[in-house]
Amino acid sequence: MRARRRARRSRRYSTGVADCVFCRIAAKEIPASIVYEDSDVVAFKDLNPRAPLHVLVIPRRHVSGLAQLDDVSLAGKLALAAARVAKDAGHGESFRLVVNNGAGAGQSVFHVHFHVLGGRTFSWPPG
Repeated sequence: MRARRRARRSRRYSTGVADCVFCRIAAKEIPASIVYEDSDVVAFKDLNPRAPLHVLVIPRRHVSGLAQLDDVSLAGKLALAAARVAKDAGHGESFRLVVNNGAGAGQSVFHVHFHVLGGRTFSWPPG
């Protein structure tokens, strides 16, 4: 049965993506506290929040990082979804949007994602 499940998963995703935790959340194979979704984007609560509002906004399609995101329409949909998540949570006038690109910048899951943070005062510079 495991082999069948693995084979099914490999058909669902492109090569090397079957083990991507965010792809699996988008496919609803892994449970998450989803706060927004449409045909292109999924937003869910971060498991290790750094602010009262900490939501991750991801594309359903696997893109490893912001530097690899070459679809202007999808980039705009991610940004608009992030603003909507903040607004729906009551933080539409004051929130931070963070995108880490690459291990050196702190990206730990290599599926592009926007962190929507709100509900507290943030300092500058970050990090």
